[in-house]
Amino acid sequence: MIQVPAAVAAFARRGPRWAAFVDALPRTVDDLLAEWSLRVTGDPVHGEVALVLPVLTERGVEAVLKVGHVDEESRHEHLTLTTWDGRGAVRLLRADPARGALLLERAGPTALSSLPVLDACEVVAGLYATLHVTAPRRLVPLSTLVVRWTEQLAAAQDVVPAPRRLVQQAVSLGRAFASDPGTDGLTIHADLHDANVLASRRAEGSGGDGTPWLVIDPKGISGDPAYEPAPLLWNRWDEVASARDVRFAVRRRFHTVVDVAGLDEHRVRDWVVVRMMLNALWTLQDAQEAGRPLDDADRSWTTRCVTIAKAVQD
Repeated sequence: MIQVPAAVAAFARRGPRWAAFVDALPRTVDDLLAEWSLRVTGDPVHGEVALVLPVLTERGVEAVLKVGHVDEESRHEHLTLTTWDGRGAVRLLRADPARGALLLERAGPTALSSLPVLDACEVVAGLYATLHVTAPRRLVPLSTLVVRWTEQLAAAQDVVPAPRRLVQQAVSLGRAFASDPGTDGLTIHADLHDANVLASRRAEGSGGDGTPWLVIDPKGISGDPAYEPAPLLWNRWDEVASARDVRFAVRRRFHTVVDVAGLDEHRVRDWVVVRMMLNALWTLQDAQEAGRPLDDADRSWTTRCVTIAKAVQD
C-alpha cells in the first residue's frame, strides 16, 4: 500500500469523518491503481482535502490520480470539470465520485502563484469569461446554500469570532442574495485563486490548444460571478501583511479583479463581506467538531477575514 504523507494523516485530527477517510485511503488508492491500470511515477502530493499521485495510464498518458474527502464542497468537482471539458481547466479523464476519485490531465508543476500577485489576479479575472458558462442542473444553486449559511450565521452571531456589526451586515446581505435571481445560473469555481491555476502542458501543433494556464480543484456550484473573487484576497496573505498599507494592498487586488473581469464592484464587495464572515463561522464550527477551542491559527485566520471585510468597504 502507499505511504500516506504525514500531512495527510494529520487530516484525521479534524474529526471522525476525516479519520475514517484517512484510515481507508491506502486501500482506496491501491484499488484504484489496479482497477484503472495506473502506474505511479512520482511521490504523492496533497492539498487541503486530497491526496494526489502522478501516474501513467495504460496507454502511456501522463495524468494525476486525486483521491479526496467527499463532502458538500467536493462532491460535484467531476461534474464541473465535465462541464468545462478542458476549456480553461484540466480535463477529466475518469471519475469515481463515490470514492472521491478523479483521474485528471497533468498540469504544472508551475503554479500561477509564481507570478507577481497583481499579474496573477489579472490572469484569474481573465479566466472568468471562459469558466462562467451556463450551469448544469445538477450543480447546487448558490441561493440554496446561502439560505442555510446565513441562518447559521444569524444563529451564531453572539459567538462568531468577528465584530458583531460585520456579522449582522453579512446576515442582511446573505438574505438579500438568497432571493436575488442573479445569485444562481453560471458555473462557479468557488475557490479560484492563483494556487489553483497551473501551467498547461498542452502544446501548439501537437493536439493541444496552447492554453497557458489551467484551473484545478473546483468546488462547483451554480452561482454568481461576483461570488468568485474573494479567495484572491485571502490567499498570499504574507504579501498583504508585509505591505506598508494593508488596506491599500487588499483594495489593489480587489479593483484589479473587478476591472479586468468587468464585474459590478458593489456586488463583489457585498459577496466578500458575506464570505469573510462565513469563513469566521466555519472556523468556529470546525473547532467545535474537532472538540477543541480556537487556537492561534484560527484566530489569525479570522483576523484576516475581518481585515478583508473592512478593507473592501469605504
